[in-house]
Amino acid sequence: MRRTSLLTATVLGGLLSGGIALAQVPPKDQPPGPGNNTQQEPRSPHEAGKFGAPDPSNPQAPGVNAANLPDNTEIDIAEVPQAAPQLSANPAHDDWPAYGRDDDASRYSPLDQLTPQNVGQLKRAFVYHTGSKPAPGQVNKWAAETTPIKVGDSLYMCSAMNDMMRIDAATGKEIWRFNAGVKYHSIPYTAACKAVTYYTSSTVPEGQPCHNRIMEGTLDERLIQVDAETGKACEGFGFHGQINLMQGMGESVPGFVSMTTPPPVINGIAVVNQEVLDGQRRWAPSGVIRGYDAESGKFVWAWDVNNPDNHHQPAPGEHYSRGTPNSWAVMTGDNELGLVYVPTGNSASDYYSAMRSDKENAVSSALVAIDVKTGSPRWVFQTVHKDVWDYDIGSQATKFDYHAQDGSTIPAIILPTKRGQTFILDRRTGKPLPEFPVEERPAPSPGNIPEDPRSPTQPWSIAFPRLGFPELKESDMWGMSPIDQLFCRIKYRRANYIGEFTPPSVKKPWIEYPGYNGGSDWGSMAYDAKNGIVIANWNNTPMYDQLVTRKQADKLGLMPIDNPNFNPGGGGAEGNGAMAETPYGIVVTPFWDQYTGMMCNKPPYGAITAIDIKTHKVLWQQPLGTARANGPWGLPTGLPLNIGTPNNGGPVVTAGGLIFVAAATDNLIRAIDIKTGKVVWSDVLPGGGQATPMTYQVNGKQYLAIMAGGHHFMMTPVSDALVVYALPDNVH
Repeated sequence: MRRTSLLTATVLGGLLSGGIALAQVPPKDQPPGPGNNTQQEPRSPHEAGKFGAPDPSNPQAPGVNAANLPDNTEIDIAEVPQAAPQLSANPAHDDWPAYGRDDDASRYSPLDQLTPQNVGQLKRAFVYHTGSKPAPGQVNKWAAETTPIKVGDSLYMCSAMNDMMRIDAATGKEIWRFNAGVKYHSIPYTAACKAVTYYTSSTVPEGQPCHNRIMEGTLDERLIQVDAETGKACEGFGFHGQINLMQGMGESVPGFVSMTTPPPVINGIAVVNQEVLDGQRRWAPSGVIRGYDAESGKFVWAWDVNNPDNHHQPAPGEHYSRGTPNSWAVMTGDNELGLVYVPTGNSASDYYSAMRSDKENAVSSALVAIDVKTGSPRWVFQTVHKDVWDYDIGSQATKFDYHAQDGSTIPAIILPTKRGQTFILDRRTGKPLPEFPVEERPAPSPGNIPEDPRSPTQPWSIAFPRLGFPELKESDMWGMSPIDQLFCRIKYRRANYIGEFTPPSVKKPWIEYPGYNGGSDWGSMAYDAKNGIVIANWNNTPMYDQLVTRKQADKLGLMPIDNPNFNPGGGGAEGNGAMAETPYGIVVTPFWDQYTGMMCNKPPYGAITAIDIKTHKVLWQQPLGTARANGPWGLPTGLPLNIGTPNNGGPVVTAGGLIFVAAATDNLIRAIDIKTGKVVWSDVLPGGGQATPMTYQVNGKQYLAIMAGGHHFMMTPVSDALVVYALPDNVH
């Protein structure tokens, strides 16, 4: 789960503040079993009335298979052609050929033309408009989150609604556009497309159409490939260049399942994950991970959590196991080890774990390394046990070589989390590096819901600086005046709070801190391998949650997305959720003064930190985001005070000694001196900069690009502008 409608959250939070007596309903304790037609869903009239569950064996509703694509066929891994070398494995000096620039997801560029000394002279080189914005009368669900990739003299990117484009990297002139045809009703929580994938064929000769291809997953669950030169569909891939990713998913509706991340290709296998809308129902569509032949699009394997020994597509009438942990973050590939590193979320439903299987509990909120030949996990590292705080992994993990104190070099991986805990693992085994141990510490147990006990311990990374602050105290409550500070103190006292793993409760609210949008989210981290420096921007945004009975959830209008009475503007999407087929619904609000719209904890609400990975020390840490576009009652103050705002989007690092990051709700793109943490340049964007920037070089000139699409939840201005900067010709 990522965010919710602030307005809806406020209204529901206000309704709950009356202290309603909440009775409990016994849970259904029978898991549905593996994904096949023997799966037992509530079907009796009594159960149907109580849970209102769909029958997963029903034919999918019109519009779920958006392009009416035929079923895909399978091939054996032995039939997958040997993969050609990919540009992302060893990027050209001037290029940015993958979402995180390279297969390591380093977000590091060797370009050094821009420096702390000259970056103040950056000017806009061009602005490209994707054309993707809400139409008149449409509810704004836009948050483009797009990072272009650059190969040769072209930028390749996707719009928030999955149109793909090739753009001249020096002028911004559009060379081609592929219209994906995604419909508004297929937007899940957010219209977002983080990036496309550049893929070089191993079977189509150079100079032929579709030798080089652009690939994307879509909001309506298709995998599409087009020719990088012309933008025309690759006829040899799937059905006229497309695959239906809803095959085998069972009953669903548009918007329930979507793909927003670029599929990594590892040794010829394109791996896909999908976001399954949180908070809807226990037996939501599956979080299955699948591998396809990147050449032909044919199915190769599936990793289905509750059906782990069957790697085939479900037979007609069967489906992948429902309610399993989904993965919506960007995955990382590893050609040498033949692995894909999958960041997972928790099972449905997010705030109630009594109905989850042991198999689900073993792999939720974890990094799972899947063998791309077999589809089976080789190792799992879990960051939260029995997660009921929505601490799913939103970040892409970053690979690097760690030079240990004993002189050895260890293939390692950096795993950021929403907890602000960062885990450094051996990527061969998933074990923490000896110099970055992980400790299981006692956690509140058994919890407040008798039938749903909490784990007695949780993992802590004890040698890597935590991205966060100490636990909240009543004296930390903050306000612009003594009155609203008093309001927050009262709110603090009304809630349960005994630290980070305060168990969910039904009789009164609990404080969730650092919160489901805290710590590191999908912007991920940047790593400067030359100097051993990790750059991370992060959030400090506690939430105020409460379980509500089924009766109370119904009264509040919390309906799952596939219920005919679902109201897109009335809850039941991210945050507040029906959690149908469980005893409870969930209400989630920011821990704030709902009258002023200001958080109850003291600022900063977002920060950026530089960490020396050799010494494990913080080099510097600064609030990220000014008050210029923020203030009480949603009114911008115009003040340049660096208070630190919530932020979504990541940083990049360059050999020129600069960090580029936007992300904050002040609508600024800024350059930071990596040595000091000082902001040395900034510019006001035409929309919110909730994306990760990138940098590239053409004809000897270095450019900086940022998608300024805005974000509906963060209430930043929506736009369709890709803004690209460079130094004037007379400055070098």
